[in-house]
Amino acid sequence: MIDPAPGILLIADPFLKDPNFLRTVVFLCEHKDEGSFGFVLNRKYENTLNELIPGLEGHQLPVYYGGPVQMDTIHFLHQYPAEIPGGQEVINGVYWGGDFEAVINMIKNEEIDFNKIRFYIGYSGWSTGQLVDEMNEKTWLTVVANRKLVFHRNFEEIWKDSLKHLGGDYEIMANFPIDPQLN
Repeated sequence: MIDPAPGILLIADPFLKDPNFLRTVVFLCEHKDEGSFGFVLNRKYENTLNELIPGLEGHQLPVYYGGPVQMDTIHFLHQYPAEIPGGQEVINGVYWGGDFEAVINMIKNEEIDFNKIRFYIGYSGWSTGQLVDEMNEKTWLTVVANRKLVFHRNFEEIWKDSLKHLGGDYEIMANFPIDPQLN
């Protein structure tokens, strides 16, 4: 297993029962002694961006559930370092945050490829030592992220494809039932 760090995917163990993280993949953007945070990549939120942000009428962009913390905030990952100033590079070619007004203007002017940006409501966060404890409890599998998984074209396949990215025996886990007692 790879230690938690920015750019690592946390893949929920197939038998993790926490409803916030059941069969999820979290892209870690920051991991420090004070805590860690990232975004769930594979759970779509019920509202679209135009329903959450005034002035974006007609732009029904999907929003994803980033996690259970601060569900009144919107975050984004993107591949536009020059066009969206202030973003932080997490892995090669994948940026977190930046000037939200620039994003709004790009959307309104139709200057954005929606396969290169993802919006999240809330985030996943861990306090000091919490993620390390969860790692020791085998709650998460880890693998280095890549752009293809972060901006996957089918969010419903991210968990399975992340396990396949791990390779070996982990690929078999992609087909495990949610509750093995039902087999």
